[in-house]
Amino acid sequence: MKVGLLGFQQSGKKTFFSLLTGRKKTGHPGSAEARIALKEGEALEGIAPIRDPRVDVLANMFKPERVKYAENIIVLCPDIDPKSAGAARTWLESARHCDLLCLLVRAFSSPEVYHPLGEVNPERDRNALESEIVFADLEIIEKRLERIGKEKKAGQSPQQVQEEKTLLKIKETIEKEMRLFPMVLNKQELDAVKSLALLMLKPVIWAYNVDEENLGRHADQKDGAVFNISCRIEEEIFELENPADRALYLKELGVSSSGLDRLNQTAYDALGLMSFYTVGEDEVRAWTIRNIQRGFIRVEIIKYNDLTAAGSEAAAKSQGKMQLKGRDYVLEDGDICHFRFNV
Repeated sequence: MKVGLLGFQQSGKKTFFSLLTGRKKTGHPGSAEARIALKEGEALEGIAPIRDPRVDVLANMFKPERVKYAENIIVLCPDIDPKSAGAARTWLESARHCDLLCLLVRAFSSPEVYHPLGEVNPERDRNALESEIVFADLEIIEKRLERIGKEKKAGQSPQQVQEEKTLLKIKETIEKEMRLFPMVLNKQELDAVKSLALLMLKPVIWAYNVDEENLGRHADQKDGAVFNISCRIEEEIFELENPADRALYLKELGVSSSGLDRLNQTAYDALGLMSFYTVGEDEVRAWTIRNIQRGFIRVEIIKYNDLTAAGSEAAAKSQGKMQLKGRDYVLEDGDICHFRFNV
């Protein structure tokens, strides 16, 4: 799954990206030199593991050689420039190839870090970011409709008729709302416009980069998932290697988990994903799924709660907690699986 990290310049995207992916920055945090070197218009990808406490419990139980968390691919998109349009929107192409968008809004004050729109104003910035995305989609839709209008003179296939109808529906809705919101289309409509990869149709997460004193406050909810982070505090949390120290620090801040973990988990949930697990002495691993992989003929299932309650795989089996399922079984979140494939 690809998560596109978007925002205006000086919003904290590069710091957040480096913390999520472990990509190092240069210079002192907060300084002008503390940045990831990128060419103009360039996007950068990195892997962000999804810290899953169930994986930690299973790893402690099986003592494997390797532990593998599920992962998100984080895409650091070019800065959104409110003065750009058309081909000058260098952030647009990389964003369209993402499954989900995380829009980072600056809500922290710092006289050392300038703001491209003047003073810090999160509400204004959110509205401006929404407008940039809405107008980018609207421009693409209008160009496509113009082309369809020329092509239809030679006749239209049922697929082209459906595409035009769907685009007109989306255009009308965008012009009415002029903001990002969950737009519901049926499968036929989605298939008709899939090739355009419209941002309006992607799940959106809003992350407010706040000062420390506002970290524990609930973010204002509009459309989509919203939460507060503090990139400066995240850097401090990142430096704490002891899990107990991290937990204590988070408790003092009034939050239950780090912003890094919350972003990964929120992104996971927004796309309707879930995890199942494979375990053994060689590896404990979390897998991300939407639909079950084809090819297996049978799968041995132990529920996570049954396994942890029993204390071991052998004990769970002796208690009759292992179930043998066929190829029509639909995996559930938290299943511990041993697959049998027909190869």
